Amino acid sequence: MCGIIGLSFVNEFFVKDALKRLKRLEYRGYDSFGYYYSGHLFKKTGEIYFPETKNKTKKIILHTRWATHGGVTKQNAHPHQSCDKKVTVVHNGIIENYLELKTNLQKKGHRFLSETDTEVIPHYFEEKLKTKSVKDACVDFIKDIRGEFAIAMIIEGDDNLYCLRRDSPLILGIADQGTVVASDIYAFSDITNKAVFFENNEFAVITPKDYTFFDKDGKKIKKKVQKFSWEQEESTLQKYKHYMIKEIMEEPKVVKRLLFSLKTEQKESFNKFVNLIKKSRKVTFLAAGTSYHASLLGVYYLHKCGIEAQTIIASEFQHFIGVDKDTLVIPISQSGETMDVIEALKYAKKNNAKIASIVNVPYSTVQRMSEISLNILAGQEICVAATKSFVNQVTLLLAIAKEFGFKINLNNLAEKISWVLLKKDLIKKIANDIYMNKDIYVLGRGLSYPVAREIALKIKEISYIHAEGMMGGELKHGTIALIEKGTPVISLISNKDHAMLSNTMEVEARGARIIKITNDFEGDIQINTSNDGKFGILATIVGQLLTYYMALKLNLPIDKPRNLAKSVTVK
Repeated sequence: MCGIIGLSFVNEFFVKDALKRLKRLEYRGYDSFGYYYSGHLFKKTGEIYFPETKNKTKKIILHTRWATHGGVTKQNAHPHQSCDKKVTVVHNGIIENYLELKTNLQKKGHRFLSETDTEVIPHYFEEKLKTKSVKDACVDFIKDIRGEFAIAMIIEGDDNLYCLRRDSPLILGIADQGTVVASDIYAFSDITNKAVFFENNEFAVITPKDYTFFDKDGKKIKKKVQKFSWEQEESTLQKYKHYMIKEIMEEPKVVKRLLFSLKTEQKESFNKFVNLIKKSRKVTFLAAGTSYHASLLGVYYLHKCGIEAQTIIASEFQHFIGVDKDTLVIPISQSGETMDVIEALKYAKKNNAKIASIVNVPYSTVQRMSEISLNILAGQEICVAATKSFVNQVTLLLAIAKEFGFKINLNNLAEKISWVLLKKDLIKKIANDIYMNKDIYVLGRGLSYPVAREIALKIKEISYIHAEGMMGGELKHGTIALIEKGTPVISLISNKDHAMLSNTMEVEARGARIIKITNDFEGDIQINTSNDGKFGILATIVGQLLTYYMALKLNLPIDKPRNLAKSVTVK
């Protein structure tokens, strides 16, 4: 889940300017960062900051890390170098056979300074370059390595930048100033709209003015230069203290943008997407994290329309789902680079299933693996917690369900969201009452069950409070034993759901501190909608605000919670 950048420019540029590009990728990991240019190696733990330097260079590689192998230390930070400091690399991915490679290299006299799997890469190339060219060493590397990698490499005395890719995203940007390689087009979208996408087991030799791609056997391959449009502006906090609250407050705007696009530039793709569902014998969603909870709502909406659909967490897809040529697989992914989703799609393709994706990042791997794709147009999310992207995922799923007869008025959805946001002071007061609790339970039924799961996830990842989102009907099958006097229980009651009301009374009778979010009964937060489809979105936003204000009271790092990253590009 790390972010990598390599720059090779015709003229010198400030190192600080390169770091600004790396800052754009900090959502991919912020345990440590580092860079290398012209004999200068810099590594530091913690978030990216700009060292006091006025140095310039024409070529540099940079890295922001989410730790996999080895703890968060300066030694484990990237870049990593070979013993003779001739080879320097940054890497995203996991080298599965690194222990075997490390043992063999140690027998040949190589000394390792870190606990990372990445460090075997520069040592591997140092050893190979004793007898082989860089090109031949790259061919050997692709054959010898098990696992995933996106690599940018500098070799002393060589003007080229070398890059290799398998299963981890890597993109080449072609600008007037020179060339950029990065994990995400957002790293260079302000200076060019031309990109070349690395496919699996390809490597490239890059200069400021040119590039050459090779396949795994070292044969030259011709690559297509793609022009992309990227509407996402540089995101700034403006008047807000955190990106999370800023992005929550943007939800009415991004919902309007999505709904407008479905009637205009995405209209043709939307109609094709709907027709694929109609023609398919079986519809299966796959996703992870917040996107999985959105997919649960999608299944609910389609089920109400008589469409047989199911969803599964991406990492378990191959274990529980069978697909064939009559199956439509719908991956939902904010980043479009989630490794578990990509692995599941490979399985789906192998079994001839059709793929129609829902993504937020254009030109991502998931989008490029799909026959057709819809963009939720939520814009760049800086906060690790998905907020506006979840809202737009569910909005798109509601728009799809409407085509199959689901009764909903989406024209006033943005207005309804704005109404919920006006409740923020009331929600903040509730947050201030419960933020000291170590356990919180969120109950739902039917439509509100996925919402319960999503609210609980937000509380866990941002407020660091143990939270469990569960079906109201399962409460009495064990979990009710954990309810004590004062235990907060958030109860999601939509459309006079008397069974959910009964579950609420069961925990209230055992002393729980009840927080009712409802649209029909009396409650702590009244949702202004009679449509249960919109209740799912609006109740989730209440949960987003509740989470934000609890974390604010606890003085936590809201935008960058510990151990997490925005894009999960490892298995």
